[in-house]
Amino acid sequence: MTPFSKIRGRAEERKGGADVLKKILGNPHDNARVADVPDDRILSTMAERVFSAGFVWRVIEQKWPGFEDAFLGFQPAALLFQPDEFWEALARDERIVRNPQKIRSVRANAAFVDRIAREHGSFGRFVANWPADDQIGLMAFLGKHGNRLGGNTGQYFLRWIGWDGFILSADFIACLRDAGLDIAASPTSKKDLEKTQAQINAWAGETGLCRTHVARICALSIGENHSAETIIERARGE
Repeated sequence: MTPFSKIRGRAEERKGGADVLKKILGNPHDNARVADVPDDRILSTMAERVFSAGFVWRVIEQKWPGFEDAFLGFQPAALLFQPDEFWEALARDERIVRNPQKIRSVRANAAFVDRIAREHGSFGRFVANWPADDQIGLMAFLGKHGNRLGGNTGQYFLRWIGWDGFILSADFIACLRDAGLDIAASPTSKKDLEKTQAQINAWAGETGLCRTHVARICALSIGENHSAETIIERARGE
């Protein structure tokens, strides 16, 4: 495998130096802080990532205040109390993107968040206590028990709530393959995901960096070289 120091050096050179790269990366992620994320913000983030999947993110972001109103602030208990007529009316509500399948996913995920919160004190606490070196296990759990939370949607959900992990973006995968990791161009098999997890864990242990920063440095070291300003403006994603 290519030493991570070489990957980081390439990212620094592409972005204009170590200080610029540090600014792009922002503060380290700390899973302990996720325990403080309220359940309504958990459900809101789940819904935002579900509605954003396959859609123009900026449109969803601009309409999000309307989503918050329409979905009662994403309070799981309040949503679970609503009758079928409430959910049927949302399919005609112009405040939101009227996708019936994704609207139904909010109802299903409200039940999911509520169940986990009852078992663990809060959904955030449950996620915060999940082993940091087993993101693929957490992704599998979200995909199995949540609604429309598999694949990249689940990964973005974890990133957006501040959980320390990776997103299988095209550039991140390209970096892993370029560094010598034997995985497919679309690493969805259990074997490839385990290899990815092991490599991220190894680099995090080697460098002392959080896993989010390891993954982002890797992604920033290859592919189209966007300016630091563009990346910071787009924020939170890659």
